[in-house]
Amino acid sequence: MKVKAPSEKNFRRTRAKPARHRAWRAIVNWRVARVAVVAAVVLLAGYRAFDLAFKSSLFRVNRVRVHGNVRISSGEVQAIVRDLQGAHILTADLTESRDKLLSSPWLAEAALRRVLPSTIDVYVSERSPFGLCRQGSQLYLVARDGTLIDEFGPKYPTFGDLPIIDGLIPRQAAPRVARASRIVLLAAQNADPIRAALAARVVDEIQNNRELKRRVSQIDVSNAHDAVVILDNDPALLHVGEERFRERLQSYLQISKALRERIPNIDYVDLRFEQRLFVKARGRSDGTSLPLPTAGKTF
Repeated sequence: MKVKAPSEKNFRRTRAKPARHRAWRAIVNWRVARVAVVAAVVLLAGYRAFDLAFKSSLFRVNRVRVHGNVRISSGEVQAIVRDLQGAHILTADLTESRDKLLSSPWLAEAALRRVLPSTIDVYVSERSPFGLCRQGSQLYLVARDGTLIDEFGPKYPTFGDLPIIDGLIPRQAAPRVARASRIVLLAAQNADPIRAALAARVVDEIQNNRELKRRVSQIDVSNAHDAVVILDNDPALLHVGEERFRERLQSYLQISKALRERIPNIDYVDLRFEQRLFVKARGRSDGTSLPLPTAGKTF
């Protein structure tokens, strides 16, 4: 009689093939070793290339090219960033060099770019003077943002016809001047940007009127809400406020001759009112309010 013995559930007959497993592991190990060797070679080559690049004189800055400059010379720009010369082109601090460039009052913006293997390109944008700021007995070229660019003198003959601007710098502040690399560095914070903007608007409005552009001699912005204009060969102070400068100055030119016949010694004329003007004569404490004449009519 046959007796069936229950099979042991935890028992499994092995079907492993040791030789095949060993061969597969050998292949895997060989591939891993090969990858490791290749990686080591690549890393070593990269390190050697990196080391050679940083030690090679080929990547040392030996040329700084300047673009966009007109008033400030390329030599002056290069002098400001002279620390770049000889520096490694990949590690040179261009942000610090840009900050140095922007310390020059002539430069409103600057950008630097690396050109391998050994050149730095510098792109600059200059400020443009719109007037001559008077501080004491000195005149300074002034930009629209109130930056005092440089002391006005014979080296700037093309700016001699710019209007003189008074009241731009608060009385308690005086420009501090320091010379570095032949560039005059002025304390821009001493110029009031609000007053500078008011004066710039006056200048802008008269640009397209040849007579006004020629005759406007001085602008006083001591009051940041009321520009006062002085014309050539006319001592009257013309209050033109904060807007409509060209219109108000043109209206004065149309009536100035008749107005002087009526009031010879004019101290100032207030043109800020719509249909009337206020005139004060020198030596008098009171003034006269007059209607603005319409076309074809006089006082």
